[in-house]
Amino acid sequence: MSDHIQEEIDREIEKHKILIYGKGTKTEPRCGFTAETMEFFDKYGYEYALLDVLENPLKREALTKMTNWPTLPKVFINGTFYGDTDVLDPMEAKGEIEPLLKQAFEGT
Repeated sequence: MSDHIQEEIDREIEKHKILIYGKGTKTEPRCGFTAETMEFFDKYGYEYALLDVLENPLKREALTKMTNWPTLPKVFINGTFYGDTDVLDPMEAKGEIEPLLKQAFEGT
């Protein structure tokens, strides 16, 4: 993995409290799973970023190696990787998501 790509990923993760690496944009998601993940966060009302990595195979590969998660989307909350809605849905069912988001946005 190139240092440049890793540095770019690190900056992006640091910049956004909720970051989704997915396929497409907020206005034009190009994958049902990306759209599902956006809907998941839309219901909480916190700002999130969606970065399209569909056309960037080097970045996609770097993210896969970094997270050990083969698919998109890849969700980071407050700098920590959480997978996708396969992980987030059970966390939500246990009441773990809202406190995590409140903590991430505390003081902003």
